[in-house]
Amino acid sequence: MSTHRIDKVEKLLKEELSNIFLLKLRDTSLGFITITNVKASPDFKKAKIYLSVFDKDKRAFVLEKVNRNLKSIRSELASRINLKFCPELNFYIDDTQDYVEKIDGLIKKIHENDNEFNSKQD
Repeated sequence: MSTHRIDKVEKLLKEELSNIFLLKLRDTSLGFITITNVKASPDFKKAKIYLSVFDKDKRAFVLEKVNRNLKSIRSELASRINLKFCPELNFYIDDTQDYVEKIDGLIKKIHENDNEFNSKQD
């Protein structure tokens, strides 16, 4: 299977799942959710969907709620896409932003230490 086709299907899944979350899962208790990435298996039978949740404290709640609605999400997705099989969906929390914040904090700390060192040198 060509990577171009896999990329196109992943983009389609991301777009359609975003629309489903926006239009069908209008639950204000979930807060702001973004689908950051979709990784499909080469046979399109499985897909990993990565969610970014704005409120870090709600991550477990959001993941639980999404998994409880998995059948309806998959059913809605199947009606929207034109594939032989609708992939099995597995949702994960995307913690990339946490990693970025951690690295940013470390860099700031290094610069603070540099500033302290330079002021002691003067």
